[in-house]
Amino acid sequence: MTPPTPSAAAPLEVTDETVEKSIASDGSKGSESRSPGQLAWRRFKRDRVGVASAIIVILFFVIGLAAPLIAKLYGKDPYTTYGINTPGLLGDNGLPAKPNGGIDSEFWFGIDPQLGRDVFTFLLYAVRNSLLLATAITVLTMIVGVVIGITAGYIGGKTDWILGRVIDILLAFPQQLFFVAFTPVVLSLFVASNEDTPTSIVVISLITLLVLFGWASIARLLRGQVLALREREFVEAAKVTGASPARIIFKELLPNLWTPILIQGTLLLPAMVTTEAGLAYLGVGMQDPTPDWGVMIGYAAGFYQDDFTFLLFPGISMVIFVLAFNLLGDSVRDALDPKTKR
Repeated sequence: MTPPTPSAAAPLEVTDETVEKSIASDGSKGSESRSPGQLAWRRFKRDRVGVASAIIVILFFVIGLAAPLIAKLYGKDPYTTYGINTPGLLGDNGLPAKPNGGIDSEFWFGIDPQLGRDVFTFLLYAVRNSLLLATAITVLTMIVGVVIGITAGYIGGKTDWILGRVIDILLAFPQQLFFVAFTPVVLSLFVASNEDTPTSIVVISLITLLVLFGWASIARLLRGQVLALREREFVEAAKVTGASPARIIFKELLPNLWTPILIQGTLLLPAMVTTEAGLAYLGVGMQDPTPDWGVMIGYAAGFYQDDFTFLLFPGISMVIFVLAFNLLGDSVRDALDPKTKR
């Protein structure tokens, strides 16, 4: 007996699963076959602003790390007072004799007033020192914040309450005023008031203060994340199987916290660059003759009416780096956010 022929074709239901299978059958991978990292990288590559910002940031770090090599090839250093050693470079008023801050084929960015140091090499080493210092502060701050935040969220109880109150106290401090007021106090613990402060002591003091008062916001964020994660089924299953707290933290919790940790790190580093430069500008951070963005801007601020070029180079370079890193942080956040639609 011949089966009955349908009078009309039934409509074909198109679902997301059907689309994914059809895409996979064409030779390209479906979204479920990609890892979260691959999906994030694919989103990031589509963001032209993020890619351009990443290139600029990498370029700054390469220039900073290669500063000694570039200065050697250039044939100058940031400490020699060329204007004092060579007659004719500085005028009677202490300003560069040539226009535009003394820019010429010998001094690409000119020379600074009064001393006549080469601005180009001084800026190279300023970028190097500022980025290395800000990176060290950021890494240590993130480590302390991650450890305390995860500890408070996972253990809970009195530990969480005590750490929570410490975080509240630290966040209540006006940090900039505190840095300005207490940096000299910390320095006086290591060096007498009538002695010159070694640069290493200044670096240690800056790192200590900025880390001590910078981890609280990160710890609070991760504490909230851990409080939500520790009640999830996969954590409870790990506890039932007898997994140790260390294994639960490193194998179950941390893989789910890398996104906020990475985002916070990309936003923290430019903030530390500006904070460190601000302290140097106010005279409680790095000091001349140590090259530093804040040192250059602070020194150039006294001559901007007569030699604006000297202020232009460190100011523009710092703005470009901070802006690029902030845009990079936004792009990384968008790429790691699974709800982002591009």
